[in-house]
Amino acid sequence: MNILEQIIAHKKNEVAERETLYPAKLLERSLHFKAPTVSLSNYITRKDKSGIIAEIKRKSPSKGIINKYASIEKTSIGYMQAGASALSVLTDELFFGGQNSDLTIARKYNYCPILRKDFIINEYQVIEARSIGADAILLIASVLPAQRIKEIARFARSFQLEVILEIHSRKELKAINPFIDIIGVNNRDLSTFKTDFKNSIDLLPYLPSDFVKISESGITTPHIASELIDAGYDGLLIGEQFMRNSLPERSCGDFIKQLKQPVHEN
Repeated sequence: MNILEQIIAHKKNEVAERETLYPAKLLERSLHFKAPTVSLSNYITRKDKSGIIAEIKRKSPSKGIINKYASIEKTSIGYMQAGASALSVLTDELFFGGQNSDLTIARKYNYCPILRKDFIINEYQVIEARSIGADAILLIASVLPAQRIKEIARFARSFQLEVILEIHSRKELKAINPFIDIIGVNNRDLSTFKTDFKNSIDLLPYLPSDFVKISESGITTPHIASELIDAGYDGLLIGEQFMRNSLPERSCGDFIKQLKQPVHEN
């Protein structure tokens, strides 16, 4: 199995166990479950924001440990003070070193949209996302059939959660449906974990104009970020670039300052 197949095989077992331990009815008693959500798509497109979704990511299958001991409280608050539009929190434990409580902590200290970044495979995880304080979820076109994506996205909409549909290729455009709020182009091939930001440039002409669009992964410099925004992307999801720094929030702040600087012609 490739890396993605390993992750999904494990996720199926993990979610089945959690459904037994923490039934949906129990999750619905959470203080966050009926709290108002914050629109991720609105924050990404706000003119007074940077468009950057800053991610908290402790490790990855391809890079190993990135920043194991980063404080969720300090990093999440620092990201927002640095000018990020929203937060993304990895909640997968085995492969990415996250946990559901990370998102709940970020929710406690921040009034901003928070994306639950995980490998969503069924409706239970949507209820779980709502119960831990998320405002949006990610559905991955290479993980689920188009019909299942539509069903889960519709279900998420019923709980006031926004949905990012993540694609990597033109053939995955068929997964776009009316219940999607944001299209995210992943520059990382999840089967090999190879990354090339040009993937976003290549796919942009094929994306429907009426969706908010973000580029994800491999955005390592403000120059690349500017190129993607100038090309037509509304926002960028950046995590590893910031998390490699011992002070991710400072790295985020420096990045955003450089991104906002006007380009001077010689």
